[in-house]
Amino acid sequence: MNQKRTFGAILTILGIVGIIYGALGFMQVAGVVLGKMNSIVPFVVGLIFFFAGINLVKATGDRS
Repeated sequence: MNQKRTFGAILTILGIVGIIYGALGFMQVAGVVLGKMNSIVPFVVGLIFFFAGINLVKATGDRS
């Protein structure tokens, strides 16, 4: 099993969680209490993790 692809998948999942948390905080639903400006931070970090994970999975070649 390739460790880079696994780490990329973990980063992608963490990115998705960060994006969802930031969006819920921005809309102030589901018990997530964040200000409008404070919800930007998890959203941006989630975007960075998401795109870094996708690029890591895409750039890593399969070895047999």
